[in-house]
Amino acid sequence: MKEYIVDKLNHFLILTEHRLAVFFELLGGLSAFTIRFLKEVFKPPYEVFEVRKHMIELGMKTLPIVGVTGFIIGLVMTMQLQPVLQRFGAEAYLPGSVGIALVRELVPVITALIFAGRVSSGIGAELGSMRVTEQIDAMEVSGVNPFRFLVVTRVFATTMILPILTVYVIFISLIGAYIAVVLVQNMTWEYFTGRVTFAVEFADAVPGILKTFVFGYIAGIVGAYLGYNAKNGTEGVGKASTTSVVVASLLILIFDMVLVKLTLWLWPNVK
Repeated sequence: MKEYIVDKLNHFLILTEHRLAVFFELLGGLSAFTIRFLKEVFKPPYEVFEVRKHMIELGMKTLPIVGVTGFIIGLVMTMQLQPVLQRFGAEAYLPGSVGIALVRELVPVITALIFAGRVSSGIGAELGSMRVTEQIDAMEVSGVNPFRFLVVTRVFATTMILPILTVYVIFISLIGAYIAVVLVQNMTWEYFTGRVTFAVEFADAVPGILKTFVFGYIAGIVGAYLGYNAKNGTEGVGKASTTSVVVASLLILIFDMVLVKLTLWLWPNVK
């Protein structure tokens, strides 16, 4: 029995060591990919029409799902918070509390996670298919820079479109929150919005929206990296697509923790 436990423990340690090595190798590859992106993004000519096309495509296709999710987030958050505040006789703080929670953290992070699941996997699958079918190699032979045309345009588009989606989802989630408030209290829309705007300060709204630029970049660069470097045919395409979602979501949560600490340091007087 003792030998069996020791054997299982050794197997677990070896497996963990292998997975950590793969993860850190992935981080190294992403770092080198990021450096290359930063070198290419500022070099002319600029693929403005390609960026615009990807922004419209990625934004419009993600708009319905993030809109529905935002509405449900506002609705459920308010329904959960109302009895808690009622217990302490603080129901008047319900609109402001919900507004701060949605603007500062819930909407930016959840929108980014949904965006990563929808966009990172799509970019990984698309570029992975182009890699395994040698379309990227054909572009290199024909003198076209595939990195600039395929990677830079998509990553720049995801970086720019996610903050716009986040602002949209914030408004949708506040509508859901108001509907939930109306179900339990007799409150007008003017009073609700007045309490929300009174409670949500500049230091609440701006950091929550600004960090979505980082989240959008992560969603784009992870999918582009794994798809651009896909191998082993269709199996590699599927792996690139699924791994993109996992890695992008994990990095978004890690960077969110860092950015929250950074914003609290930059705006220490947030109430």
